[in-house]
Amino acid sequence: MNSRDRVMTVLRGEEPDRIPHFEWIIDPVVREAICPGASMEEFTVRMGLDAMLTDPDYRSEKVGEGLFRNEWGVVVKRGEEQHSTVVEPVIRDRGDLSRYRPPDPAAPHRFQSLRRLAERYKGKYAIGFHVNDVLSIPRNLMGFENLMMAFATDPDLVRDLVEMSVDINIRLAAQAARAGADFLFTGDDYSSGMAPFISPQAFRDHLFPGLKRVVTGFHDAGLPVIKHTDGNILPLMEMILEAGFDCLDPIDPLGGLEIGKIKKEYGDRIALKGNVACAGVLVTGSVKDVVRETLEVMRKAAPGGGFILSSSNSIHSSVRPENYLAMWNTARAYGAYPVDFAFDPCGAAEAMG
Repeated sequence: MNSRDRVMTVLRGEEPDRIPHFEWIIDPVVREAICPGASMEEFTVRMGLDAMLTDPDYRSEKVGEGLFRNEWGVVVKRGEEQHSTVVEPVIRDRGDLSRYRPPDPAAPHRFQSLRRLAERYKGKYAIGFHVNDVLSIPRNLMGFENLMMAFATDPDLVRDLVEMSVDINIRLAAQAARAGADFLFTGDDYSSGMAPFISPQAFRDHLFPGLKRVVTGFHDAGLPVIKHTDGNILPLMEMILEAGFDCLDPIDPLGGLEIGKIKKEYGDRIALKGNVACAGVLVTGSVKDVVRETLEVMRKAAPGGGFILSSSNSIHSSVRPENYLAMWNTARAYGAYPVDFAFDPCGAAEAMG
């Protein structure tokens, strides 16, 4: 199998030739330490990762120090990590929504990055395209606090924003399929480490109908979907599964999720991606610690296939480069199927350390 075959096999819940590995983000600080001068694309090739990832191409203009206004009209602040924070939303009430016009999902420049990756790597790497489902776009347009308040004060406004998000992302998915994407991934977070942002009943009333519709639309475009959401999602798990996602990421240990238990209870219904702790062992552990934890994650989640090894969120700038390499090397050394799941993690860690 090549990388594309490997990932697509896992997304069908099946067993590939070896456990695939890729990350949503590998911070430039870590990349530079391992492969000096490499872009994410070059890093993927040189390290033999299994997926090439890209976003829709949205333009932005600088409006202040570290501040940018994007095509959605939202002003964001770019920090040191590869994430942006909304500082100036555009919708506060129904009047704002009635006047608002979102960016065209079929704009000619929207898929330039995807088409370039497809021209270079189609059929070799699994090409993943980032879309949203039901929460990130409403949150970005309103701001998090305003959106949370609207669940109580104007739930119809929330539902209208959700429907806007669903329509836009179904259109993006259809275009992405034509432009060469192999799978989609959504990053809308639903929970903190303790609990979902809203109650399960509010989620079912206001978000779940749109969630089910958008995943159906993704599948109608012929694309499987990986769902990323951090935190304690257990109160929402049945709705996530019922919506029809193909893979769940990252099985957040800080949210109290244990990957062996998740595999046992849900592994026959959804593939899994994760979950070596990026706020724990990858930052503070030794190389032996990382090898030991990586082996434990593989032992618990890999049997029968349907598993992608990764961190529990991303390889951020505080991850020690040698620890990322330890996880990567462990997958290469022990991840070929049929995996010997009777190995001794402590002994293997000693051997690799």
